[in-house]
Amino acid sequence: MTGIAGIILALALLMYLAYRGISVLILAPVMALIAVLFAGGTPVLASYTQVFMTATGDFIILYYPLFLLGAVFGRLMDDSGSARSIARWSVSRLGKGRSILAVVLSCAVLTYGGVSLFVVAFAIYPIAAALFRENDIPKRLIPGSIALGAFTFTMTALPGTPAIQNAIPMPFFGTTPFAAPFLGIITALVMFTLGMLWLDRRSRTAMQAGEGYGDHRDAEPKADRVMREHAEGEGFDIMELNERPAPAGMPDFPTAVLPIVLVIALNYLFSMVVIPAMDTGYLALPLYGETDIDALRGIWSIITALVISILVLTILNRKRFSALLESLDAGADASVLPIFNTASLVGFGAVVASLAAFDVIRSGIMGIGVGNPLISLALSVNVLAGITGSASGGMSIALSTLGADYVQMAREAGISLELMHRVTTVATGGLDSLPHNGAIITLLSICRLTHRESYTDILMVAVLAPIVSLVVLIILGTLLGSF
Repeated sequence: MTGIAGIILALALLMYLAYRGISVLILAPVMALIAVLFAGGTPVLASYTQVFMTATGDFIILYYPLFLLGAVFGRLMDDSGSARSIARWSVSRLGKGRSILAVVLSCAVLTYGGVSLFVVAFAIYPIAAALFRENDIPKRLIPGSIALGAFTFTMTALPGTPAIQNAIPMPFFGTTPFAAPFLGIITALVMFTLGMLWLDRRSRTAMQAGEGYGDHRDAEPKADRVMREHAEGEGFDIMELNERPAPAGMPDFPTAVLPIVLVIALNYLFSMVVIPAMDTGYLALPLYGETDIDALRGIWSIITALVISILVLTILNRKRFSALLESLDAGADASVLPIFNTASLVGFGAVVASLAAFDVIRSGIMGIGVGNPLISLALSVNVLAGITGSASGGMSIALSTLGADYVQMAREAGISLELMHRVTTVATGGLDSLPHNGAIITLLSICRLTHRESYTDILMVAVLAPIVSLVVLIILGTLLGSF
């Protein structure tokens, strides 16, 4: 019982202290140490160097290219003016009467193409503020609108998204970014529809009450203290808060959206056609890790798609970058903290999984769901994402500690690993967006609003709607299988 108490205490402290603004880089090894000390008889230094650091390093080795390329791509989309061009095009096409929908879709297009959550929020907020003010829509609905478009269905449900949440399960399940594509699309539609119904209802109620936009000063968002303390969630870093050179002009919509289209199209082409056709027998050699292409083709396809898209984006906008090398450097710098945060949580999970007391917890988790591993998987991932305040962190802990067990359970139950992949990604969205989540705190800071003013809407569109869609996904997957 002492060992279990230590694990629970470590998780509780991790959640509380992360909310208080202490870096996960410090918290993860310290909380792992607490869990080890409660275990009794477990060597402390060996747990750190041989378990924590090994798991942390393995994660960085595998996923660093995705974090690096994703951060660079997002920075270039922003610095070239492409992100705002896409947002303005959406507003002009949908009309001012559909301001909320325009903001949601603008965020969705950008995040589905691989632009980080933070870059999207920073780019879309000024446009959303002007649009909502002009149409007398309460400003308090802006965070919910951005969260619906950027933090939900494009991050976890839509097939092919290059988000890290869609990449982490691939080596565990031998899948690609397009796992269970039609189930993913259905799940995304449920999330989107529920979120839009809520936001539209809130807007109509406010208009009927004559609330209006509100008395707000809408200066361009700056990097204040709160943002710097919390802007370290998945996909962004405090480096992205630095002042950036304004683009020399703005690309037209086709030029702006082409790199995003390329990310998705090339991702599919390489994962489904090109890489499977390659002769990759050499991967079985010790030099290349004695693996096979199923464990790597998803990651290879995202890397290739992002590299080509970055090159195309740079060539198309070469005259618009006022400081291209600075943009590249800033994007690269911005990739470091997110991956180290997530990798540290993986190390924490590995230490916890190595303790004898975890066998009891594992047995309890495996027993949840009345023999349906989809339910057990969904609960463990969602709860851990909520505890850590990180979708990728919670997923990584769950898969690093229980991934092999879930693969075995799925095979014994005849459940497709593609379905397991999609349930895992969708389960990361939901409890991860509780109030202590760094991305939520940063989004509210960008909008100059408080939890009291706007978190109810974020709760509905980024927590409850994803959880409902996850239930729909599990029911459909259980009844119909993967498709």
